Parts: sequence; C-alpha cells; structure tokens
Amino acid sequence: MYFNRFDIVEAWYLALSDWHSGQYSWEYARLSRILEYFTPRPMLSIDSLSDNGRVIYENACDSIMARNK
Repeated sequence: MYFNRFDIVEAWYLALSDWHSGQYSWEYARLSRILEYFTPRPMLSIDSLSDNGRVIYENACDSIMARNK
C-alpha cells in the first residue's frame, strides 16, 4: 500500500457508503464531509479501484467494523 490521495478518497467513499449505519451514524457524517470536496465518478465501484485502492478499501472496512463492535 502506498500514499495516493485519489485511491484513499475513493476507497473511503465506497467503504463509508457500503457500511454506514444510518443517517445519524459517524460513518454517514464522515461520508457527508468527504462529499464536500469529492465528487465520485459515475462508474466508481469496488471493481474499478486500483490494487492499492482495494487494499485501502479493505482496511477501511475493517476499521469501520472494528469501531462498531
């Protein structure tokens, strides 16, 4: 995994979109903050992420699940 701001924001956007717990959750609040400066491309999906983006996505999902335990 290496630092690439585009991979990071796309991966976190997808992870938060997939795993938020509703409108009043911390995940939804973070997703809303991301959308203040990021507009996802129309065809953005897990399959369209780079290999680095997929690693970041998996780590983000693990982080979200660990926080919600």
